[in-house]
Amino acid sequence: MKVDVLTCLALAVASLVAMVTGGRSSGRRKHKEVFLGENSKFKFGGRIDYKLKRQDSTKTLLIKSEQLLRIEEHDFAMRPGFGGAAIPVGIDVQVESIDSISEVNMDFTMTLYLRHYWKDERLAFPSRNNQSRTFDSRLVKKIWVPDVFFVHSKRSFIHDTTMENIMLRVYPDGNILYSVRVTVTALCSMDFSSFPLDTQNCSLELESYAYNENDLMLYWKNGNDSLRTDEIVLSQFFIEHFHASSGLAFYSSTGWYNRLFINFILRRHIFFFMLQTYFPTMLMVVLSWVSFWIDRRAVPARVSLGITTVLTMSTIITGVSSSMPQVSYVKAVDIYLWTSFLFVFLSVIEYAAVNYCTTLEEMRKMKRGKIPSTFNASQAMAFDGCFHDNDIELTPFSRIAPTLTSDPLTTPTQTPDIRPTEGTRLRRQRSVRENVDLLVSNSYMIDSYSRLAFPLSYLLFNTIYWSLYS
Repeated sequence: MKVDVLTCLALAVASLVAMVTGGRSSGRRKHKEVFLGENSKFKFGGRIDYKLKRQDSTKTLLIKSEQLLRIEEHDFAMRPGFGGAAIPVGIDVQVESIDSISEVNMDFTMTLYLRHYWKDERLAFPSRNNQSRTFDSRLVKKIWVPDVFFVHSKRSFIHDTTMENIMLRVYPDGNILYSVRVTVTALCSMDFSSFPLDTQNCSLELESYAYNENDLMLYWKNGNDSLRTDEIVLSQFFIEHFHASSGLAFYSSTGWYNRLFINFILRRHIFFFMLQTYFPTMLMVVLSWVSFWIDRRAVPARVSLGITTVLTMSTIITGVSSSMPQVSYVKAVDIYLWTSFLFVFLSVIEYAAVNYCTTLEEMRKMKRGKIPSTFNASQAMAFDGCFHDNDIELTPFSRIAPTLTSDPLTTPTQTPDIRPTEGTRLRRQRSVRENVDLLVSNSYMIDSYSRLAFPLSYLLFNTIYWSLYS
C-alpha cells in the first residue's frame, strides 16, 4: 500500500511539473506572436503584409504549370516533330503604325503585332473545360519558339513597358499562339527618278533564320486577311495599298527558306513641295521677266534684278539637294529646277545682248555725227550709269532694212526704191547676216520678242512636265 501511495504521489508531481513547463512555453509563444504582430503593425501601418505568402503561392503555381506542361521531360532545344516533316508555322500581322519614312537613309520604321501559330504536342495537357492557359515571357524562354527575323532590318526591338510585350497561349491539344509587339527599321529601296511626284513600293520581309523549308514552313495564317492595319496617317505620304505575299529565298550554303512579304505602296503628297519648291521657283522665273519691261539703258536696275533671281534660284536648288540622298541619276525636281534656272540665266544673257547691241547702235550714231561733239557721255552716266533721251538725240529707226556694207560700223548706203514692172511679183528674202544686223540696229526688238518668247516657252515646258510626271 505504501508503494502504491508513493507511485501516485510521483505521478502527481510529474504531471504538475509538466503543466507548469507547458504554461511557460505557451506564454513565450504568445509573447513572441504579440511582439511580431506589433512590429508588423508598426512597419506596414497597422496592416499585416501577405506579400511573402503571395510570392510563395505564385512559385507554387508556376511549378504546377511546368509540371502540367511536362517541360522538364522534353528537350525543347529541338523543334517539334524533329526528323519528320517540316513544322507549319502560321503568321498574321497587325500593323499599328508607320512611325517614319526617311528618303536620306532609304528606310522606314514600323510598329506591329507579330503573331505565330504552331502545334507542339509536347505541351499538350489534360483539361476538363478545354480552356487555354496564358503565360508571359518567363515561360517563353523554356520552350521552343520559331526563330523568325526581319530581312534587311537595320534596327528592331521588342517593347518592354511596363513588362515585355510578349504573350504565350497554350491550348490543351498542343496548339500555341505566340505574340510579340515589335518596332523594326528596315531598308526600302526607293526610286527618286520621279521625285516628288513619285510612288514608292516598300516591303517588310519575314524569314526563319535557322530552319530551311525542310524543317519549318512559314505561311500566312489566313491568306490575304492575315495582314491587318489600323488607320495610319502620314505627313508626306498616302498609303494606297497593303497586301501580303510569300516566296522562297535561296542561300548557297544552307538552301531554300520560306519568306513572307508585307508590301505597301506609298504615294507622296505634292502640296508640301508645291509650296516649298515649285511656287517659289515659278515666281523667280516670272520675276526675271520684269527686266524685259525696264528701259534697256537702265543698267543697274536690270543687272541687279537678274543677279538677284539667279542667286535665289541657286538657294532653292541647294535647299532641295541637301534634303535628298546623293543619287547618281536625275530626279524630276532637278529637271524642273535646272530648267527654271536656265530661264532665269537666259534673261540675264538677254540683257547682255541688248546692252551690247545698244552700245553698237550708239557708236554708229556717234560716227554718223548724230550725237553732238560737245556731248560728254561720262557726265550723262555719272548718276545712274545709263544714257538719257534728253541728253542724246536718237532718230527713229527705218522700218526697211538697209543694204549692208563690208564694215558693220560704217553708214550703209540706201538703194533707190525701184518698183517692179506690172505683172511681176518680187520677194526678196533677207539673209541671216541681214537679220542679225537688223536686231543690232534695232536692239529694242530683242526685248519685244523676249516678252512673248520667254513666257510661251516656259508655259510649254510646264505643260510637258506636268503631263509626264503627274
